[in-house]
Amino acid sequence: MTTPALDLVALDMAGTTVDEGGLVYEVLAATVADAVGEAVPGPLLASWKGTSKSEAIAGLLADLGADASEGHVRVVHDAFTERLIATYRATPPTPFAGIVEMFEVLRETGVKVCLQTGYTAEIAASILDGLDWPTSGDSALIDAVVTSDLVPTSRPAPYLVFRCLEATGVTDVRRVLVAGDTPNDLLAGTNAGAGYVLGVGTGSFSLDQLAEHPHTHLLHSAADLTTLA
Repeated sequence: MTTPALDLVALDMAGTTVDEGGLVYEVLAATVADAVGEAVPGPLLASWKGTSKSEAIAGLLADLGADASEGHVRVVHDAFTERLIATYRATPPTPFAGIVEMFEVLRETGVKVCLQTGYTAEIAASILDGLDWPTSGDSALIDAVVTSDLVPTSRPAPYLVFRCLEATGVTDVRRVLVAGDTPNDLLAGTNAGAGYVLGVGTGSFSLDQLAEHPHTHLLHSAADLTTLA
C-alpha cells in the first residue's frame, strides 16, 4: 500500500484488532442471565454481537420477556461494565498478531486509523490503557477512538463510521475501509457507503458465515488489510 487508495480505516476492537478471547460476550451472557434467571440462547446472543452493549442488553432483555425499561437496562449495563472491566484486569486483552505493525504501515503512508466499537468510552479506555496504545503525540498508533456512547444508535446503523470520518477530518466515505468480525460490523460499513467493507475471521464468526452478509473483502486477519490493492 505504497500509494494508498484509502484515507481512513475504521476498525472494530474486540475480535478484530484486540484479542480478548470472546470474554465480552461471555460476560454479557452471564450478566443478562443473572438478571432474567435463565441462560441466554446462543443464536439470540449472536444476533446482538457487534452492537452497542447497552442496546444488546435492552434487546436481550426484551427478547427474553424480561423488564427492558430504561432504568433496568441501565442497572444491568452498570453490572456488566463492572464485571467486564474486572475480567479484563484479570485477563488483559492483547493485540492480534501483526495489528500494531499494520497500524504503523497505514499511518506511515498517510492513512488515518480510527477504532470504532460497541463499547462505552469507559470500557474502551480500560482496554487501551492495558494495551498502551497512545492516541496522541509523536508515538500515536491510532488517530481516534469512537465509542457507542458517542452516537445515537450503534451498528448496524452507520453512525460509528460517520463519526470516525468526522473525528479524523476525512470527507469521502468511498475512500474508507470498515473492518469487523460480525455481520453487524459489515452492515454498518455497507450502510455508511464505505468503499471497502472487510470481514475478518479472528472473532465471533467464521469467514463462511460472514460471506453471507454484504462485504467487499474477507480476510483471515485485519493485519493483512495492507495487502489489498
